[in-house]
Amino acid sequence: MIGHCPDQLDLPWALWSREAVRDLVQARCGVRLALRTVSDYLRRWRFTPQRPIRRASERQEAAVQAWLAEHYPKIAARAKAEGAEIHWGDETGISNQAAYGRSFAPKGQTPVIRRTARRHTTSMISTVTNRGSLRFMLYEGALNAALFLTFLQRLVRSARRKLFLIVDNLKVHKAGKVQAWVAAHRERIELFFLPAYAPDHNPDEFLHNDLKQSLGRRPAATEGDGLKRSLRGYLRRLQRQPERVRAFFHAPTTRYAA
Repeated sequence: MIGHCPDQLDLPWALWSREAVRDLVQARCGVRLALRTVSDYLRRWRFTPQRPIRRASERQEAAVQAWLAEHYPKIAARAKAEGAEIHWGDETGISNQAAYGRSFAPKGQTPVIRRTARRHTTSMISTVTNRGSLRFMLYEGALNAALFLTFLQRLVRSARRKLFLIVDNLKVHKAGKVQAWVAAHRERIELFFLPAYAPDHNPDEFLHNDLKQSLGRRPAATEGDGLKRSLRGYLRRLQRQPERVRAFFHAPTTRYAA
C-alpha cells in the first residue's frame, strides 16, 4: 500500500479506500474482512485518510533527484559567485469561478453562494525569490514568445543585478527568439529549467495556491475588470509582505531553494 496505487496491483480502484484494502487482503490472503474490521486494522497500522498529491506518470524521479542534489546546488553556487539573484517563475490562469471551501451555517442548512454564471478569466506570469520579492505581469489568453519576452525585458529593467531565472519546460520558454534574446543579454539574465513534471519543486507554484485560496474567500468578480483589480490588489499587497513570499520556500519540497 505504501509503494503502490491499487490499480498497480491489479485492483479496480484508484485510491486506497477501505474497499480497496479489503480486496487486497482477500487477493493476497484469501480472507474477506468486514469494512469495520478494515478500519480497525488501518488505525492500528497508523494509516489516516489523506488527500493524495497528483503527480504525472511521465515524471522521472532520477532527473528530479539529480536536480535537487547536483544541478540546483551548482546554480546556487554560481549565483553567489557572480552576485546574481535567483528568481523562480511560472504562469497560471485565474477565473472568477473560484472553487469555494467551507462556510459556517446552521446544521442541516447548506449555504448557497450566488454568483454570475458568466466566466471571466485572466492570466498571470510571476517570479518569486527566497528574499521575499515578487514580480508579476497580467495578460490575456495563452502565453506566447512575445509576451514572455516582454516580461523578461521588464524583469531585467527593474533588476539591480544579474538574474538567474528558473522556469519549467514550457515550449514558449525555449522558443528560438527567446533563447536568442537571452543569449544577447547574457550579462543580465540566464534561464535554467526544472526537470519535467516537477511543479512541486517550484516555489512560485505555492504563490498560485495562495492566490487562488485568497480569491476563493472573496466575492466573485462579476466582470473581467473586477477580476483583474482583485488579482492586482492581492499581488501588490503581497509585494509589501516579503515574509509571506519567503514562506513559499518553507514547504518540504521547496526548502532546498531557501
